[in-house]
Amino acid sequence: MQPEAIDKRSLPQHVAIIMDGNGRWAKERGQDRIYGHHEGVISVRDVVAVAGEIGIQYLTLYAFSTENWNRPKAEVDALMELLVATIRKEVDELHKKNVRMHVIGDFAALPEICQKEMQEAIDITANNTGLNLILALSYSAKWEILNAVKAIAQKAKEGVLNPDDIDETVFHSHLCTHRFPDPELMIRTSGESRISNFLLYQLAYSELYFTPTHWPDFRRAQFLQAIADYQQRERRFGMISEQIQSTK
Repeated sequence: MQPEAIDKRSLPQHVAIIMDGNGRWAKERGQDRIYGHHEGVISVRDVVAVAGEIGIQYLTLYAFSTENWNRPKAEVDALMELLVATIRKEVDELHKKNVRMHVIGDFAALPEICQKEMQEAIDITANNTGLNLILALSYSAKWEILNAVKAIAQKAKEGVLNPDDIDETVFHSHLCTHRFPDPELMIRTSGESRISNFLLYQLAYSELYFTPTHWPDFRRAQFLQAIADYQQRERRFGMISEQIQSTK
């Protein structure tokens, strides 16, 4: 599929992706899991490029969850090294393409060198106006929601916030994603049909797209196919089809 086949008038503003299957892809080829993660970087490069080309405004990639810290230390260390090396290598190209970098998650839990490289990339791209690339690092939705609740409770305790004034807007303002719209489309690769603690609050009305393709094989064509599938769906938000049609 080519970008010309996509209807630019009905693009999702925000696409979120669970990049799953690097390890399984590598094992199927007799390689270690880290080889799959290295190949997965090529898919990131492809998807970021085509998302920017067709006009997606926000792209969130689930790169490392809080649960991933429980993986074998050798794999975690290799992933952190890969993250640092990839940011160093890609930031200039992202800057040239007008991509703006963001990070959501427990930033302080990352190794110091990762924090440094990520912050530099964020600073370098801070004034860019194209695609907003959001990396979810050391992130989980339960961690995010719990932190939001704690912050709101503290403000209520201090009298800064009246409990009667707590609504969706107030809650959303305390989430990691408060600067971004909620995703209209969530993609998960590698055949798993679950959300895995990713943007649980924000995905309430997102369209979900599950594909058996492992992440290292998910490239431009596969991303465009997911967008085309999204464009065939009717988003009703609790209403019925006739109500949706009457507003068009």
